[in-house]
Amino acid sequence: MSQTSNALPSFICIETGDGALPVAVAWTLADGRVKHTLIQPLESWLEEEDIALGDYDEETLHTLGVRPLDVIRELEADHDGATLYVNGVGEEFEALERLFDEYSLDPMVELAPAHQLYAELDAAQWEDERRRLLDERGLTPLNAEHEVEVMLLLHQRFADQLPDDFALDDESFG
Repeated sequence: MSQTSNALPSFICIETGDGALPVAVAWTLADGRVKHTLIQPLESWLEEEDIALGDYDEETLHTLGVRPLDVIRELEADHDGATLYVNGVGEEFEALERLFDEYSLDPMVELAPAHQLYAELDAAQWEDERRRLLDERGLTPLNAEHEVEVMLLLHQRFADQLPDDFALDDESFG
C-alpha cells in the first residue's frame, strides 16, 4: 500500500445525470461513516436541452435533495483541503467542477483515483475487484452510496487498517 498514514482515506462518489450534472453525492467521514444526499438541480441546469437526471426525477431531487451550495459547505466542513478518492469510472471530476463553477468558487478538495492507494494493484485490477464486490453485495454500480461503501470495503481488504469497531453507518444531511 502506498499510503503511509494510519488514517482512513476519504472517499467520494458523485452520481451524475447527463453532462456531469450532479444528482447525488456520498463521502466518508474520518470515522468511516458515510454521509450522503441528493442534490437539488439548479434552474440553469434544467434549462439545458435534453437534460437527464440519471435515476431520479426532478420532483424527487427538489423534495429530497439539498441545494448545491449547501453540499459545497458540508463538503468543506468535512474535508477542506483534503484529497478525496474516487472510483475512477464516473464523472466526479466534471461534476465537482460544475458544482463549484456555479458559484465561481475554486474546489477546496482534490480528487484522485482510489487505486493509487494500493501499490500492489493497477487500475484494471482495482476495477475488477470493485466490480466483483458490487456483484457479491448486490449493490448498484454508480450509485453514490454503494460506490463509497465498496471503496471502504476494498480499502479494508487491501489495507486491513479499519478500526476493529468499524461498521458501515451512514447519515443524510440537508
